Amino acid sequence: MIASLRQQFNADFTPAKYQQLLQLMAERCGTLVQFRVCETPCFFPKFLLERMAQYGEELIHQLETAAYREASSAAIPPEFKVLNEASHPMFIQVDFGLVRDAAGNLQPKLVELQGFPSLYAYQPMLAQSYIEVFGLTEELQYLMSGLDWKAYQDLLRRAILGNHDPENVILMEIDPLHQKTLPDFLLTEKLLRIKTVCISEIKQKGNQVSYRSQGREIPIRRIYNRAIVDELVRKNLKLGFRLTDDLDVEWAGHPNWYFRMSKFSLPYLRHQCVPKGWFLDQLKRVPDNLDDYVLKPLFSFAGLGVNVNPSKEDIDAVPAERRSQYILQEKMHFEPVIATPFGRTRAEVRIMYIWVDALIPVLTIIRMGRGLMMGVDHNKNMEWVGSSAGFY
Repeated sequence: MIASLRQQFNADFTPAKYQQLLQLMAERCGTLVQFRVCETPCFFPKFLLERMAQYGEELIHQLETAAYREASSAAIPPEFKVLNEASHPMFIQVDFGLVRDAAGNLQPKLVELQGFPSLYAYQPMLAQSYIEVFGLTEELQYLMSGLDWKAYQDLLRRAILGNHDPENVILMEIDPLHQKTLPDFLLTEKLLRIKTVCISEIKQKGNQVSYRSQGREIPIRRIYNRAIVDELVRKNLKLGFRLTDDLDVEWAGHPNWYFRMSKFSLPYLRHQCVPKGWFLDQLKRVPDNLDDYVLKPLFSFAGLGVNVNPSKEDIDAVPAERRSQYILQEKMHFEPVIATPFGRTRAEVRIMYIWVDALIPVLTIIRMGRGLMMGVDHNKNMEWVGSSAGFY
């Protein structure tokens, strides 16, 4: 989007450099990256990323009311309602696409927001690797809020470790060795010296939880939660501890915020960047122009269940008891803004926040695609798409 940088990058690009990028990432992560890494980073005007970061903050703060806290309690299934909830989420992702307004200017529009961690260790490494392999100018920045690499690491360390010994802090996930996000887990381990532990290996005794390592039973004092409830339900896992008990453990990212700050939030938000949306059970009548809407389940992983071309029959087919679990949302036609050898490509921008003392935007994740949606399943057999890094 910064035309001079885009033209220069495209002119200098070679497939050999891209292979070097993939090899470097595999070496640094300690494993192959299983999701698609895009051939190119993205170059944004600083003001545009700052506008998205500001919009995200405004949206997050809109949800701080007692009324929303009461309403969103209904979104938390009783069997996953964790005690000792934090007053705000520690990790937040706000995703934007870009549309053109009537005057032809690019404007950010909200895709969704989530009170759950993302790739906080992997994404800086990807940005650093793009810089190294492609020899990007030192004037480009990828960290936000005036952070440098040391300050970012210090903030992430405070958020995840708190005041605890790394031995007593774990990254908790479901079958982590088989997750596509394994590179992020391994980089988090290197950065913070914590263990990644499968949720099914955690044991409870009284209100204490622990994990085994090298024949030792090690107490868990703090959990960096990366386990997605949808997957837990889908796999019908039996746990060795009860999430709903009054456990003597701290949460680096309290699990309830996965539900509270989610697609459930969308109909409550009022902002120029937010598409119109309704819970299905509150929809008075189905719009005639359904081509302009998308049907989304409130809680799904990696875009599962999203219907980008819903029919009246699709909407009517949602059972009455589940209609509160779906939203009908105005469809956004995102502008393809990145010039690539395969044509112009859309970019979805994720602003990543950490909230310890204050809500701070820290960096971005960029997803590029030319398919119906940004997920890999909608961009198969394409080049110059996938996971990328944002520079300004």
